[in-house]
Amino acid sequence: MKINTRIFGEVEISEDKVINFENGIIGFPEMKRFALIHDEEVGQGAGIRYMQSLDETGFAMPVMDPLIVKPDYDPEVNDELLACLGDITEDSLLVLVTVSVPGDLTRMSVNLRGPLVINVETHMACQVIVENSEFPVKFPVYEILQSGKAGV
Repeated sequence: MKINTRIFGEVEISEDKVINFENGIIGFPEMKRFALIHDEEVGQGAGIRYMQSLDETGFAMPVMDPLIVKPDYDPEVNDELLACLGDITEDSLLVLVTVSVPGDLTRMSVNLRGPLVINVETHMACQVIVENSEFPVKFPVYEILQSGKAGV
């Protein structure tokens, strides 16, 4: 299917790349179908990618692997919250966090409290809230990214 996105213009998304959030995402429960896309010039190894809504093509969230900026990120999540994803194995699990990019880039942060959890085999996903207060909603990442410790 072809969609016209705000960030990347017209892109082709194959049906097998559609990620389904049964309950939508926090703040946008009506958006249930997404595709993970990246800047073709940077490639798939890009640190920041976009979770592009297929229901509202003007909406895309920047996301990244939390291990890039917090290598010890390993939140505990209640198994009940992940039941909608089907059987999850280490190989089928993809965890992403949303990136906040304000006008002042030095205040860039990621949300470690509300990760997106994706089963790459079933293409089912959910956003969970991590109860552990050790993981903030706004974890500053600008200096980490600038120091070269991250592959962005």
